[in-house]
Amino acid sequence: MLVGVDFTSRPTRRKSIVMACGARDGDLVQLQSLRCFESLDAFAAWLAEPGDWIAALDLPFGLPRELVQHLGWPTDWLACMRHYASRSRVEIRECFAAFCAARPAGGKFAHRATDGPAGSSPSMKWVNPPVAFMLHAGVPPLIAAGVHLPGLHDGDRRRVALEGYPGLLARACIGRASYKSDEPKRQTPERLAARRQMLEVLQRGAPRLGLRLVVAADQRALLARDASGDRLDAVLCLMQAAWAERAHAAGDMRYGLPKRLDPLEGWIVTAPESAAR
Repeated sequence: MLVGVDFTSRPTRRKSIVMACGARDGDLVQLQSLRCFESLDAFAAWLAEPGDWIAALDLPFGLPRELVQHLGWPTDWLACMRHYASRSRVEIRECFAAFCAARPAGGKFAHRATDGPAGSSPSMKWVNPPVAFMLHAGVPPLIAAGVHLPGLHDGDRRRVALEGYPGLLARACIGRASYKSDEPKRQTPERLAARRQMLEVLQRGAPRLGLRLVVAADQRALLARDASGDRLDAVLCLMQAAWAERAHAAGDMRYGLPKRLDPLEGWIVTAPESAAR
């Protein structure tokens, strides 16, 4: 099974963790179902179930090496994540804010090597979006469940978790056009049109991935109607998981990740590897 996950660090009934499930047949990726988790415990329970899946999750799997070294935290990934999980969100925000305050304008945040080619926010950012808290909430359940994180942590090879980023594929489909918002007043006809355009592009063939999305008419309507974009983001991650599964099926034990990726920072699947170090 292939899985794409749109993650939130504080899931509720209104704003849940959304999971898109599917399967690949050649260059076709069939969306089979959508599922929501209204709590972190519910999502963690699913992760811990026996299974056979490859998932791309929209949350960072690591912190910038520059930041970790500056703070004197462990540079072994597992030890670093355990140290990070032991700190409260208040402590994290204060620690990261102090780091940024001591740096010049235009270079406040430390970045991972994957941020440039992926166009992603720094994983130490605690607001707009709060990806630092997504890491804090999402990575410990992956570790506890014993899943395999290629390039970072060895685990159950039947349950494989990769770092996804829907924004990377979304930009390849529709450029910088905005397609989602959690604020009702910003859920405009223009954003609806952008979601429909993105679905059309994915069905014709996802740029750079060489894969085509297959959706039923009712699924397509649901994805377009979801003005938050959460379901569509889960599907974008599903496409990234399919790309990684195809790479693995062709013999790549790293699921398409760069051979030179930093084992502390991690890498976003499908991001160009020219900047990997």
